[in-house]
Amino acid sequence: MRRSIRVERHLAAPPEAVFEVLADHAHYDRFDGIRRSELARAGSPEPNGVGAVRWIWIGPLRFAEEVTAFEPPARLDYLITEVKGLPFDHEGGSIRLEPDGTGTHALWTSNFEIPIPLLGRPLDRIFSTQLERGFGRTLERSAELGAA
Repeated sequence: MRRSIRVERHLAAPPEAVFEVLADHAHYDRFDGIRRSELARAGSPEPNGVGAVRWIWIGPLRFAEEVTAFEPPARLDYLITEVKGLPFDHEGGSIRLEPDGTGTHALWTSNFEIPIPLLGRPLDRIFSTQLERGFGRTLERSAELGAA
């Protein structure tokens, strides 16, 4: 079953500062739960821009994401192209940032499915819950780092 995640937050930092932290793929290990991250392929026109590929290690999983839209400081879209150790069908994710007068309104969306017969649905639910929490914490931490 396809899952859609939608996480919204008000962040006490300007969009430019939040975007800079979120786009710094090689330093995602600053976020809770991420053991390691690396920029595997540079994008264009900036290293973290369109076409950039980043590998991220969370617990026992390692996955690759490719940046599909890069519009500082408002939009960063990505597609998970590979997950080591788990079948994963990702339709894409998007982070949108807008100034809201006292900081930033952030919206993070992602759509995915774990295509495993019988186990896929319960795993989808578990992953949805964990990803929603993780996205929220990542946005909040990005604001903290961006405001520092």
